[in-house]
Amino acid sequence: MKFSESWLREWVSPAVNSEELAHQITMAGLEVDDVEAVAGEFTGVVVGEVVECGQHPDADKLRVTKVNVGGEELLDIVCGASNCRLGIKVAVATVGAVLPGDFKIKKAKLRGQPSHGMLCSFTELGINVESDGIMELPADAVLGTDFREFLSLNDVTIDVDLTANRADCLSLKGMAREVGVLNRAEVTEPAFENVAPSIDDKISVAIEAPTACPRYLGRVVRNVNVKATSPLWMQEKLRRSGIRSIDPIVDITNYVMLEQGQPMHAFDLSKVEGGIVARMAKQGEKLVLLDGNEAELNDNTLVIADHNKALAIAGIFGGEFSGVTGETTDVLLEAAFFAPDAIRGRARSYGLHTDSSHRFERGVDSNLQYHAMERATQLLIEICGGEAGEIVGQESEENLPKAKTIALRRTKLDRLLGHAISCDDVVEILTRLGCEVETTEAGWTAKAPSWRFDMAIEEDLVEEVGRIFGYDNIPNQAPQAHLTMNEYKEANQPLKRVRDLLVDRGYHEAITYSFVEPAQQALIVPDVEPLILPHPISADMSAMRLSLWTGLLNTVVYNQKRQQPRVRLFEAGLRFIPEASAENGMRQEMMLAGLIAGARSEEHWDIATNTVDFFDLKGDLEAVLELTANELAYSFKASKHPALHPGQSAAIEVDGKIIGHIGTVHPELERKFGLNGRTIVFEIEWAAINQRVIPEAVAISKFPANRRDIAVIVAEEVESEAVVRACLKTDNTLITASKLFDLYKGKGVEEGKKSLAIALTLQSTERTLEESDISEAVAAVVATLGEHFGAHLRD
Repeated sequence: MKFSESWLREWVSPAVNSEELAHQITMAGLEVDDVEAVAGEFTGVVVGEVVECGQHPDADKLRVTKVNVGGEELLDIVCGASNCRLGIKVAVATVGAVLPGDFKIKKAKLRGQPSHGMLCSFTELGINVESDGIMELPADAVLGTDFREFLSLNDVTIDVDLTANRADCLSLKGMAREVGVLNRAEVTEPAFENVAPSIDDKISVAIEAPTACPRYLGRVVRNVNVKATSPLWMQEKLRRSGIRSIDPIVDITNYVMLEQGQPMHAFDLSKVEGGIVARMAKQGEKLVLLDGNEAELNDNTLVIADHNKALAIAGIFGGEFSGVTGETTDVLLEAAFFAPDAIRGRARSYGLHTDSSHRFERGVDSNLQYHAMERATQLLIEICGGEAGEIVGQESEENLPKAKTIALRRTKLDRLLGHAISCDDVVEILTRLGCEVETTEAGWTAKAPSWRFDMAIEEDLVEEVGRIFGYDNIPNQAPQAHLTMNEYKEANQPLKRVRDLLVDRGYHEAITYSFVEPAQQALIVPDVEPLILPHPISADMSAMRLSLWTGLLNTVVYNQKRQQPRVRLFEAGLRFIPEASAENGMRQEMMLAGLIAGARSEEHWDIATNTVDFFDLKGDLEAVLELTANELAYSFKASKHPALHPGQSAAIEVDGKIIGHIGTVHPELERKFGLNGRTIVFEIEWAAINQRVIPEAVAISKFPANRRDIAVIVAEEVESEAVVRACLKTDNTLITASKLFDLYKGKGVEEGKKSLAIALTLQSTERTLEESDISEAVAAVVATLGEHFGAHLRD
């Protein structure tokens, strides 16, 4: 929005200079892009009148004039402008004047004729107006008046870069309201009298697209003089706002748009057949625009039409056929409210961008149309004459914007601003902004004014209070970071540590989908009904996984089909188990799973090529369990699992609870998945291994350790692991380690029995052990094994 400071001060005149005013506007969130003078620097230019004008005797293109500037003598001036003639009032640079560019006016002779001054054009005074020849001033201009004062050229234009939500400031009225609020200054709108209808002429108006056009007003004005000249004050205000003067009708509609914020349009009434209809365009309908280009309309475009044809693209551009020309005598003024959504993007789709579309697509005050129509009518009759009919309009009340009532909490305001503004100031600020404010127990409610349709939520009111109070009035406070350290327990086992261990042992981490094929999953977990997705990516990804094995086994198949002879994979991820008591009917558990397939080691000339077996994977899993520093708490118990080979599977237990499984994939499952050879898998609950025992410093014995080997006979069904662990649970504290190093069944051992060879390590932290101490400890171990397992020493 570009406007002149002098025009703004006609509405509101705070006690600040131009620089302070621009700073105020910027700090209020309306960024000022530029402040520039409305004319170049010059002195010595006054208003004069050409009282004599004749042809130069020696030059066809020059004229010899005498100019009255209100002094005692007439000035002889030679002028080359084609529009120089007797009786016009002009801007005269007298002798001694200094024009822009430090151009000094001196007495001179042009082709032998004296010239004591210069008749000036707009360009010569640094005024950006396109014109041919010298400027012509109004007949009532007072002779001898300083030209800078005559046109109020000691003025600046302020160019404000508005954000899309502040369309209410795309007018002098809106900017004046804003400046008035910032300075607690009264805003005075120029007064004018509404034009009473003097003729009965009117035109019918129909709205066929009420959602896009909730209100449309039209007014007939007859016998207007379109050849009248727009007053210089209007031309100057338009120029300083970046709009070129064209003709009085266009100038008036542009002026009302800049002053009030309501875009308007004028039709040649003689070109309108029947009445006005606001409707959607027909697909492919064509319209020749005011710029001469033909537009092929889409059916999502709102048009203003008569009963036979489209006249204009609503809110964007008028049509050439119905436009006002030099022959027009009767006009139809239009003022409407178009819904922003109906205009937004339409201009761009036709390669257009106009001042009108710029405002309508951001939003226009829905209560402005009648006022703007009266203002435009008053100016039209004042400048061009004519007789006005009554205002005819149609509107759809339900489609017009409704004022929003927004609650503002005291706590929210203080928290977001970081500063407590007094309640009286808050009410005053919101009231000055045009809101209807009521105090509540929690704070306030504010009913937004019709021109502030960007006020919708509580944060909008916080922003308004903050910016009007002044961000620079909020005291600076050093930020306080109320930080709390994340809870970290040394006993927590980081998943990264487990990942690194498995990678170090030759595994690759896989990340597979949580969605699997239901039929495949049923082979692995047949006794649980999975959650089936209502809208799956594909049919083979329609069930939430109950186990990580489904994705890992498919990954093995993928790699084996690409000639990978050795596959080692692991994955950490969630499984999803339906459970009525769980939140959302679903229990999510973090799991760690892995598998091996193919060769035991990479191909090497000195290493035999062997296929992996159960104990290869068990060793890797035990290495993971050792990270807990509590590996003895975990045990492997022979068990059955529908996905694993009978006799080659085990459950992983801790404190009597099954936390996972390990084993060789069932041959039938191998066939159905398409696995090539033996595949061993494990899966364990992450929650069962994500804690580790904190190490404690203990004294290291300086005395030698002793080893004793025993061989005991136990029943074949007795688990060797239980026997080994039982050796450590004797009451004798000298036993520090127990390891199985041989298992034998056959000759010398009765049928149904087996021999377990166990190495016992004995050591004391206090003294060197004697043979009697060792014998006593070994005897205690044998006694314990006999009591629990019926074991006895092998002969």
